[in-house]
Amino acid sequence: MPERIKHKPLDIDKVKPLKAEIHIITDQCKGCGYCIQFCPKQVLEESEEINARGVHPPKIVDESKCIICSFCTAVCPDFAIYTTEKKCAEGC
Repeated sequence: MPERIKHKPLDIDKVKPLKAEIHIITDQCKGCGYCIQFCPKQVLEESEEINARGVHPPKIVDESKCIICSFCTAVCPDFAIYTTEKKCAEGC
């Protein structure tokens, strides 16, 4: 939800929020950090591991905070990250 909206939607009890699934292709990442820097909910941070390119790819801090804005996908120059809606059974 954009930061400018300060109240919850009126139909919040009828609509379940979407659950995000974040996919990171670590060996394709060049470590630019755009996805970490521009995430509106601060879902990503730099990991301690080193990938095939010798850089630190992002890691997921809290996937439940992701709002599936797909901004990380848009700013990634290497197409190394994307988000999808998590397919859940009842009680997700």
